[in-house]
Amino acid sequence: MTMIQDILALKKERQATILAHNYQIPEVQDVADLVGDSLELSRAAARLDAKVIIFCGVDFMAETAAILSPQKKVVLPEKGAWCPMAHMITPEQLCDLKIIHPEAAVVCYVNSTAEIKAESDVCCTSANGVQVVNSLSEKEVIFVPDRNLAAYVARHTDKKIIPWNGYCYVHDHLTAEEVQAARAEHPRAEVLVHPECRPEVIDQADFTYSTAGMGKHAKASSAKEFIIGTEVGMIYRLKKENPEKEFYPLSKNAICQNMKKTDLSKVLRALQTLQPQVTVPEEIAVKARLSIERMLAVKI
Repeated sequence: MTMIQDILALKKERQATILAHNYQIPEVQDVADLVGDSLELSRAAARLDAKVIIFCGVDFMAETAAILSPQKKVVLPEKGAWCPMAHMITPEQLCDLKIIHPEAAVVCYVNSTAEIKAESDVCCTSANGVQVVNSLSEKEVIFVPDRNLAAYVARHTDKKIIPWNGYCYVHDHLTAEEVQAARAEHPRAEVLVHPECRPEVIDQADFTYSTAGMGKHAKASSAKEFIIGTEVGMIYRLKKENPEKEFYPLSKNAICQNMKKTDLSKVLRALQTLQPQVTVPEEIAVKARLSIERMLAVKI
């Protein structure tokens, strides 16, 4: 049997579901039951009746699944796959910020640790950040940990946004000059960028979307060419779903090294051993679950 056949057979035996983020390598995307962005995968983790979730992504994603589905085994195939931005703020730093701004609601990007979620009022993703913030009654909002997503949300709300100085190193490294150069090379292409990009990059783009939003736009648009300003792994899914269209990365260097750590051998090992299992202490999970469920209740 091939490795893929082994994975599929063992997945059935374990009553497992494989979830993969859009930035995973092509082979992992191909064996997954669902490929999506953080919001899509969070919703899936909550509704799945599988006994085991193999989460091909990074640490905070598997934590989120474990928080929403405490009765299931959640396995992160690569223990060392972590999100640097999620670790750019500590619970102590957030608590200090809450003391300084006692009237503010706390919104945390889902790209955060379980401990940060537990100290927040509500989570959001890049797909629903604006809607989440606008759903709150408070006039001030502490937004952690991504300064760029905070700046994007601030453009679309009347509320005062108090940002934390975290960032995604992949999106933060994209530049307005790269957008201009890409337009010059592909003048017919629409430019789609992620809201984790810097404001000056967003200013140069045609549209700003989460990865799920990029997928929907690419299908619906009459354009035949697209410049994609996010992690390069997204290109594979876009080409697969729109074979008649062309997709170009804004930067070939937009690579999340941690997202690329998971491969088929690690997926197979995860199914064989059900390790490394991701768990969240109950006292943290209870609080974090509330902030995630509040996010999932917001209509987009």
